[in-house]
Amino acid sequence: MNTQLSTPSSGATWLTLKQAAARLNVHPTTLRRWADNGTIAVMLTPGGHRRFTVEAIDAFTQSRQQLQPRVAPEKTWSEKALTRTRTEITQGQPPQSLQEMDSAVRDTHRRLGRQLMGLTMQFLSAEYDSDDLLAEARNIGQEYGRIGIQTNMSLTDITEAMMYFRDTLLEVALELPENTRVKPDSNVRFVRRINQLLNTVQLAMAGEYETHG
Repeated sequence: MNTQLSTPSSGATWLTLKQAAARLNVHPTTLRRWADNGTIAVMLTPGGHRRFTVEAIDAFTQSRQQLQPRVAPEKTWSEKALTRTRTEITQGQPPQSLQEMDSAVRDTHRRLGRQLMGLTMQFLSAEYDSDDLLAEARNIGQEYGRIGIQTNMSLTDITEAMMYFRDTLLEVALELPENTRVKPDSNVRFVRRINQLLNTVQLAMAGEYETHG
């Protein structure tokens, strides 16, 4: 239920839209939509800015976890993908474009990568295509594009970085039948949906370069 307050209650810890989105590991646009349609409690300041309590954010996270079905293949994929990505970045040979990023840009890419990983897991778990999840993928792609433009990265370099991330996810998906009880048809679905989601991200990223680059 959407709770709009004129003044914050005493004792509550309040977060901005960006801070609350980071705590939920979603894009701010997604949280704004949830707040506006009443999915999560929000306070509007006199200036029209959205504020969220830590308690409301954590309660929302807990309720989502309880409602979401526990699907073993998706959980296994997520754990393996996270481990593989961390290993490749720390021990492997990532693209030169990633190595040349300064620490602030790398931190931003890590944040977006975590959001994209969580979004991919949601998309794999969804029974049907979700316009909301694909819209969030476009938002992430646009943000990748804006960061690339602001840091003078070429479209080729930022696409190379995205392809590195994409290859890691697909390699993990392809290995699942060997390490788990995932059926071949489920694995094909994994690969198709990973491609569908990341195609959306990459097209949005390229579109940002065409529009503002």
